[in-house]
Amino acid sequence: MSTPPAQSYNSKITVYVVSCWIFAAFGGLMFGYDIGISGGVSGMDDFLIKFFPNVYERKLHAKENNYCKYDDQLLQLFTSSLYLSALVSSFFASKACSALGRRPTIFMASIFFIAGAIVSAASEHRWMLIVGRILFGVGVGFGNETVPLFLTEVAPIQLRGAVNIMFQLFVTIGIFIANLVNYATSTMHPNGWRVSLGLAAVPAFLLLIGCFVITDTPASLVERGKDDQGKAALKKIRGVDDVEVEYKEIIAARDEAMAVKHPFRNLLKAASVPPLVIAILLQVFQQFTGINAIMFYAPVLFQTMGFKSDGALLSAVITGLVNVGSTFVSIYAVDKVGRRKLLLQACCQMLISQLAIGFILSINLKETGTLDRTLAAIVVVLVCTYVMSFAWSWGPLGWLIPSETFPMETRTAGFAFAVSTNMLFTSLIAQAFLTMLCKMQAYIFFFFSGWIVLMGLFVIFLLPETKGVPIDSMVENVWKQHPVWKKLFKNE
Repeated sequence: MSTPPAQSYNSKITVYVVSCWIFAAFGGLMFGYDIGISGGVSGMDDFLIKFFPNVYERKLHAKENNYCKYDDQLLQLFTSSLYLSALVSSFFASKACSALGRRPTIFMASIFFIAGAIVSAASEHRWMLIVGRILFGVGVGFGNETVPLFLTEVAPIQLRGAVNIMFQLFVTIGIFIANLVNYATSTMHPNGWRVSLGLAAVPAFLLLIGCFVITDTPASLVERGKDDQGKAALKKIRGVDDVEVEYKEIIAARDEAMAVKHPFRNLLKAASVPPLVIAILLQVFQQFTGINAIMFYAPVLFQTMGFKSDGALLSAVITGLVNVGSTFVSIYAVDKVGRRKLLLQACCQMLISQLAIGFILSINLKETGTLDRTLAAIVVVLVCTYVMSFAWSWGPLGWLIPSETFPMETRTAGFAFAVSTNMLFTSLIAQAFLTMLCKMQAYIFFFFSGWIVLMGLFVIFLLPETKGVPIDSMVENVWKQHPVWKKLFKNE
């Protein structure tokens, strides 16, 4: 099938379409707030006394082990249970996305998240805390499955990368806001942790309001047989009446997708194998950069280096601000320099930062005692250079690339695998990081460095450039042209 050039797709930017992008991206704010809030709450004394007294006792010991004071499986379960819940729910979200549409699935995500915030803030027992986390997880599973797909499908082709990265931008803003909230509530005794967890309802409520503003995507409407509504939605989000070329592309992709009765089974067909392999590996590598280890536990990590609680939270706020600012670099650069160059540049910068942190801590931070102020400040700067490079590359592109590369017939099913893989490895890192920090100490940074080398090789040999390619033309224009992936299409 020959594909019309991207320039023949008409569009202009309107206030309505920008409001659609922003409201949908509040799903990222929801996710980011939760990532940021968990680590801060885990380090609050009032929270530990109520739910994890053993950890609090260990923390009080004068000769505490810097690397082991927070090593508690139940405390780690508080963080990781959300991601296990999100893993399972992403497959249900995939079904909802296909059967009901993108907008109703986003609506459900906000409802679950609000319920999670209410239960978490009202928790009196550990089981309530875990139930709250599970509800949060369902909200994250539904939101992370749907929002990146929504943004990719409503974005004009020339801005697809930048629009999709709004999801990650809002994730970073959510993390930053959570760090500020934790900084403020750490002195609100004894219920500061309740305020931190309860305020998670705010981004979810904004997403809920957004559901009454945004339209469902043309691709989703056409996929469900609502052709006229799909065309009307396309005109609305493109801001022009002449959308015939793009509309015919969507119809053609839908007709091809109609022949597919079992999208999950079809993920093993040639057209879906390259995006599936890449989507899964991107999520694995995204987590094994060590980013969530640093973002979840930044306050704990900085306490380990000798900052007091307030100093640790303040350092986490600084890294959060760097995270937000650097994501703007990605929004500017992704549709200009492309995906591959951003990923490879970041591998180099992250590798240097991780190795330097590992060397400084392994030589200077023993099991007891602290780093001197100069070295501690250097480590904070290195964490910032590391976060910076992640924020303009593996963070946003880990969501962008899987959302733009699957054919329509396997798009929601394939993206569900990306989301669930992300959640699986996020939960593994969340559950294991504090134990790994205790056992491996500073060498944990060398562990993550090894993964960064593998990531660079993956980009060089397996990841093609997708900048400027229409999403329904990836097979012809990308996979069949790639030196490795084209071998799958020999018999076609």
